Amino acid sequence: MTENAERIFAEYQVRKTRAQKAAFLEHMQAVYPQAAVEEGGALRNRNLVVGDVETAEFVLAAHYDTCARLPFPNFISPRNIPLYLLYSLAICLPFLAVGVAAERLMRLATDAFLPNYLAFFAGFLLSFLGVMMMGPANPHTANDNTSGVLTLVEAYETMTEAERGRVALVFFDNEENGLLGSARFAKVHREQMKGKLLLNFDCVSDGNELMLVLNKGAKPFEAQLRAAFLPTEGKQVHFLDSARALYPSDQVNFRCGVGVAAFKRKKGVGLYMNRIHTPRDTVLDERNIACLAQGVRRFLGQNNKETEDK
Repeated sequence: MTENAERIFAEYQVRKTRAQKAAFLEHMQAVYPQAAVEEGGALRNRNLVVGDVETAEFVLAAHYDTCARLPFPNFISPRNIPLYLLYSLAICLPFLAVGVAAERLMRLATDAFLPNYLAFFAGFLLSFLGVMMMGPANPHTANDNTSGVLTLVEAYETMTEAERGRVALVFFDNEENGLLGSARFAKVHREQMKGKLLLNFDCVSDGNELMLVLNKGAKPFEAQLRAAFLPTEGKQVHFLDSARALYPSDQVNFRCGVGVAAFKRKKGVGLYMNRIHTPRDTVLDERNIACLAQGVRRFLGQNNKETEDK
């Protein structure tokens, strides 16, 4: 990896609190003096933008915020929706139990419906937010989403100056709190992003099955993406429509968005992701990052050739 990528992994892997995010942003602006922080929206999002979104032909994105340490992994099976929903329901059960306990305590004071309902809702919501969002920072974020950040850094720092002028990098804030940073960016840059491809790299380093999930507006780019992102060194690459694969990340806020992630495969489960949101998120497969960075370079080179041919 490049020197900057190695330093980010060693020194800026935890980016949950406002101070931790500020330290990362300061480092990035020191490395890329042209980088600008766009602040605003819910929770005072601070998106970091490198390059000119208006003139860029393509946008490369990754969320830089990291999650709370959870007692259970965030399990995702993008093609096995019933399993994903079942697991999500199982995660909610402890929080529902807290809500029921709060409702029972309130019932000791009154039988009125509204106070008891509010007690249940407050118990569920506060326990959910307390654990999922406001808990202590996860100490290891190799896959989620230091891997995405490093992919953007590796791709950008191996580009020529001409190639850098054709792209913009966006490091989204508050993905873990509900895709808030990318929603803000999509709103602010609505006109500039019309018809513009956005590649979003999120959790790309733990698994040999690389998946690109294309939103409807990105379909015209599919042939070019297939020619650019190639299987290598035991890595398989899959291209799927967002209607056929569920991957809840920042690309959902963009019509021409493509979500890029890495998965493992198991019989009976299919493609799956685990370990993220827990201290076990320590797997950083540099081959994945190199494969994807090379794919970005191929994509730029391919489109540059087509422009010259015209």
